[in-house]
Order: sequence, then structure tokens, then C-alpha cells
Amino acid sequence: MALSQAQPVQEASPADTVWTVLDAANDLGDTLTVDACRRVIDATLRGHEAAASDMAVVAAFFS
Repeated sequence: MALSQAQPVQEASPADTVWTVLDAANDLGDTLTVDACRRVIDATLRGHEAAASDMAVVAAFFS
């Protein structure tokens, strides 16, 4: 690929997004969101689906 060609944009994975929200929520002292992020990460690491309510908290953080 030539340097002048546009590089494809990599989108953040859902896991990266949760870690970003966790970091920001932790900085702000938002314990509700921190706890939700931790549960999502824990479920993901265990191979389970995260609770819809926890995913809603994570998704709403930046909105």
C-alpha cells in the first residue's frame, strides 16, 4: 500500500470502549458506572454475555 493511499480507520472494539468508560468514570468518581464496567468486563472474561442494564449504563456514559 502506498503512503499516499488512505489507511482504513480502525474502530474501537466493544472491550476497548468499556475500558475507556471505566477509566473516565473512575477519574470522575462515578462509582455506579465503574461497577457496571467491572461487571461487563468480568462477564466478558468469563465468556458470558453482560447484563443489558450494565451495557446500558456503559453506553449512556458519553451521551
